Amino acid sequence: MSQPKRNNEGFLENAWEWTPETASEIAREDDIDLENNHWEIISFLRGFYREHEMSPPSNRLFVKAVKEHLGEDKGNSIYLMRLFPGTPAKTACRIAGLPRPTNCL
Repeated sequence: MSQPKRNNEGFLENAWEWTPETASEIAREDDIDLENNHWEIISFLRGFYREHEMSPPSNRLFVKAVKEHLGEDKGNSIYLMRLFPGTPAKTACRIAGLPRPTNCL
């Protein structure tokens, strides 16, 4: 099976072609082994995208949205940075097959 087409930053061109296998492959490129905590955030992001038809537009809003849905333990920058190093919103959205957040560097 061929992998979905990606842009030069590694984001899927079509979020609806995403599969869990695609997520695992993208995560491996970032040296991330996906565990239950990762999948919880990925699932949240996929639901957010279905509901709003966009990725959380910035890291700050990503953290806030996670906090509202999953609680303070998971909705904080340190927790999310441990799971998705670098810019958590950008890394997590790429793995979740979503478009690049608009305000992430």
